[in-house]
Parts: sequence; structure tokens; C-alpha cells
Amino acid sequence: MGKTWNNRAWLMVLPVMALVAFNAIIPLMTVVNYSVQDTFGNNIFFFEGVKWYEALLASERFHAALVRQFAFTFTILLIEIPLGVAIALAMPRRGAWVSVCLVLMALPLLIPWNVVGAMWNIFALPDIGLLGYGLNALGIDYNFTQQPVSAWFTVILMDVWHWTSLVVLLAYAGLSSIPDAYYQAAKIDSASRWAVFRHIQLPKMKRVLTIAVLLRFMDSFMIYTEPFVLTGGGPGNATTLLSIDLVKAALGEFNLGIAAAMSIIYFLMTLLFCWVFYTLMMRGEEQ
Repeated sequence: MGKTWNNRAWLMVLPVMALVAFNAIIPLMTVVNYSVQDTFGNNIFFFEGVKWYEALLASERFHAALVRQFAFTFTILLIEIPLGVAIALAMPRRGAWVSVCLVLMALPLLIPWNVVGAMWNIFALPDIGLLGYGLNALGIDYNFTQQPVSAWFTVILMDVWHWTSLVVLLAYAGLSSIPDAYYQAAKIDSASRWAVFRHIQLPKMKRVLTIAVLLRFMDSFMIYTEPFVLTGGGPGNATTLLSIDLVKAALGEFNLGIAAAMSIIYFLMTLLFCWVFYTLMMRGEEQ
């Protein structure tokens, strides 16, 4: 007996598709439209083709912002992923302390991004901030408002404090899903702690770690509020990431063509690198 197809279910999807089109496709096409045109005001536009893309790709300012963005992204990934896994491994699996640890881990994620930037701005001030005053008291010359290295250190430390908890919670969820039978078998075989981690825990965390890497990569590429509130992209342009440079071009300089072209390239780069990360981390998963 053949199957009876009922396509009326698509009618239930139409409202969602309309909402996605309104919230994503229409704004995206508007940005594409701005990226190939120029305007002198009064809503009068002139078609310029790929002029803004050529100017952007030849811009040393864009190249510098891109290098800073990649340096920031890969630095926080190299710190937060191993640190998050290590903390998750150290957390208890049973007992009253489980809830306490989970709540403590979730607290940084509940703080609004602008508040995080303001908190760390005060915390890191060299004269009155606990971090800044403490480091200077130890003989370390630290001033994130004037020294690029100190500014980078502060921005990265702030991001690690804010977002490592996300990796911890995802890794802990992966560890909690491992049946006790695996650990019992490893104990019978006298497996070392490293062998248990390498052959049992790490493979079982592969999917959640893939999600963690993708989320942190996308978040780090889109980060704006925290570093802007903390340093404003300074000192100079030392911490001007791609997002900050984009906002400066669009709102500060009102250079809509360059800003739109940067947005499109920004968007495509994020999609490309997320696809590469996902493909590499899930390679061999089907086997």
C-alpha cells in the first residue's frame, strides 16, 4: 500500500519562513544593496559595483583589524576550550555540590555584556581598580588605558572570565551523559586517568565540544559591547576588532558603502570558518 502524502503541513511552516525572511533575508539584501551603491543624501543612490569591496580589500586598516580579530579569536579559543574542559572534569558528578557548582558557573553568563565591560573597566583601572592597583603594587607596569599589551591582556582576561563558563557547562553535560559502565570497564582494565580521558571522556564530549568551539568562534567574531565599553578600541587602535571598526565606519564616519561591504565580507568569513571548523571536528563521525 502506497504512502499518502499530505503537503498541508507546509502551511504551518509559512509563518516561520515569513518571519525569517523579514528578520534575516530582507536586512541582508538591504546591506548588499548599500555595498554596491553610493549616496550623497536625500535618499539618492548611485550604482558603484564592487568599488567598495576593492577599496576595503586594499585597505591596510581593514587588514589590521582582521589580524587583530583572528589573534583575539584564536587566543581565547586556545585558552577557554582546554580550561573549560579541565574545570568540567574537576566538578563533582553527584551530591549537593553539583547544584552549587552549576549555579556558580552560570553566573557570569547572566550578566549583561555592557555591565561586564563596565565591571572590568573599574576592576582594571591602574589607580583604584583591584586588578590594576594590585599588579602595579607587585611591580608590574600595568595601565590598559595607555599600553596596548595591557589592553590586550585585559580584554582577553575579561572574555575568559565571561565565557569559559559556557564551555564548562557544555563539557559537563557531555561528561554527565557517559554511562558508569564505561568507567567500570576502565577500572577493571586498570586504565590510567589519561587513558580514561583520551578513550572515554574526550570522544563522548566531541559533539558538545564542537558546539562549544562553534559558539565561541561566532561569539568572538561578533563581540563588540564588552571590549568597546572596556577600552573603546584603544589605546589607539590596539583593541579595535572588526566589529568595532565596522561600527566606527558606519556610525562614526557614516561611510555606508564601506561599512556594508565590510558587513558582507564579515558575514561570509564567519560562515566559512564555522563550516571549516565543523567539517574538521566532525570528520570521521559517520564511521
